[in-house]
Amino acid sequence: MSSFSVSGNFVDILHEKIYPATIKVENGKIISIQPNNQLTNKPLNYILPGFIDSHVHIESSMLVPSQFARLAVVHGTVATVSDPHEIANVCGMAGVEFMIENGKTVPFKFNFGAPSCVPATSFETAGAVLDSTDVEHLLQREEIKYLSEMMNFPGVLFKDEEVMRKIAAAHRLGKPVDGHAPGLRGKQAKKYIDAGIYTDHECFTSEEALDKLRYGMKIIIREGSAAKNFEALIGLLNDWPDKMMFCSDDKHPDSLVLGHINQLCARAVAKGINIFKILKAACVNPVEHYKLDVGLLREGYPADFIIVKDLVKFEVVKTYINGELVAENGKSLIRTQESGVINNFTCSKRNVEDFAVVWNGEKEIPAIEALDGQLITNKLFFEPKVVDGKIVSDTDRDILKIVVVNRYSDAPVAKAFIKNFGLKQGALASSVAHDSHNIVAVGVDDDSICRAVNKVIEKKGGVSVATNYQSPDGKLSMQAESVVALAVAGLMSNEDGYIVAEAYTEIDREAKELGSTLAAPFMTLSFMALLVIPHLKLSDKGLFDGDRFELIN
Repeated sequence: MSSFSVSGNFVDILHEKIYPATIKVENGKIISIQPNNQLTNKPLNYILPGFIDSHVHIESSMLVPSQFARLAVVHGTVATVSDPHEIANVCGMAGVEFMIENGKTVPFKFNFGAPSCVPATSFETAGAVLDSTDVEHLLQREEIKYLSEMMNFPGVLFKDEEVMRKIAAAHRLGKPVDGHAPGLRGKQAKKYIDAGIYTDHECFTSEEALDKLRYGMKIIIREGSAAKNFEALIGLLNDWPDKMMFCSDDKHPDSLVLGHINQLCARAVAKGINIFKILKAACVNPVEHYKLDVGLLREGYPADFIIVKDLVKFEVVKTYINGELVAENGKSLIRTQESGVINNFTCSKRNVEDFAVVWNGEKEIPAIEALDGQLITNKLFFEPKVVDGKIVSDTDRDILKIVVVNRYSDAPVAKAFIKNFGLKQGALASSVAHDSHNIVAVGVDDDSICRAVNKVIEKKGGVSVATNYQSPDGKLSMQAESVVALAVAGLMSNEDGYIVAEAYTEIDREAKELGSTLAAPFMTLSFMALLVIPHLKLSDKGLFDGDRFELIN
């Protein structure tokens, strides 16, 4: 590997200094950092460690790891702490192996965890099971850096044997344990943390985060395509700079094209937060917490660093990983790699009648209330709209039908109702449906829902839009479907990441043309089957009360 030097304003986060310097790199490592007073009167870029996404499901980008890396390096991201939980729920151990091996094909530092909750609950149908023996097997691998988010927080609180075995295995092997405990406060939060769980990325109020910080937990500020907690939590960075990190958790491809952790740094600067505190969260704390093999711009460390125009907008000029230039001036230098396909998709196409909800005289029925920018939902009750003995969507009140179709076998369709999707016509469907990744769909009429679902089934995975409406003169019935196919586990495309991002941008536009006012309608839809986030969700087995942790019908 060649030797080279770069000069600029060296951002020394450890000593909280910025000064002109020349950095020499040899064989992928930094061999010297020398102050350079000759640069003092020249306009200089800034050299700082690369950014790290401290908790992300690569699968949610709809890109395989090698394609995710191509897009991320443009924004100065050099590494991720990645939970392959999504593909594990579909394909089991083979899915985790796919992610590891695909990630190795590019110069990027993926740090995968051992999924702790596959399936996430017993109230849904997943494609695989990883028990404590499987998890320990994974944790013994060098590529596996930690135990991924322990979503089964009731299992921790009540000391479920299988849950505790997984945590114990991580402790025994000296690997950290990630948390997932939305809304947990007080004594319950302390009990969860005392079990040896060190982080949480699910806090949606500063009070909850502060509670957990005081008990010794580290808080990861999440700002993804659907869940957005930055505004609520960023103020805590002033007082807890050593205990906080940044993450996206779930980020769709169109959003990743626009920016990544660099955007959070810019927003934090705009809030008036000290630059060194920001960069600790973005660059340093993840490396130290997870013991990552990622350079921190110090002599003897891997040459993982970035050059930015300033410390305000963080526009990235160059990104280096192990001394290799992987992005320059907005262009990725990582070559597209061919990717294989792995999947688990065996259900048959459905009929319109499968989506009907028969009215049995109910005066009031429950509905999920989706909240834009949040994963949590509320539980509402409403008087159903009944037509010809069936309960149907009510666009006047924005209460639409939502369904979950088992993708692993032919089973009855689970049906319920949801508020705040805003559709005035048509339907959306997706095989990205956390955590078991059955098919979730929402729509105005059963025909549209059926066609959207069947489009996903036809492609063995994808996100789709179906329209079913009349022309303005009422004479012509118009129908159309669009789909972005996700051939890898029904979660990811193996195509060029920028092309996938364009296709997703188009189908997102189509969803909004149907009336949805959500910032990210498909991302929000994907979380409506996520049972481990309160308060009301829908699995393939029925409506689920996340507070009581039980099915309610």
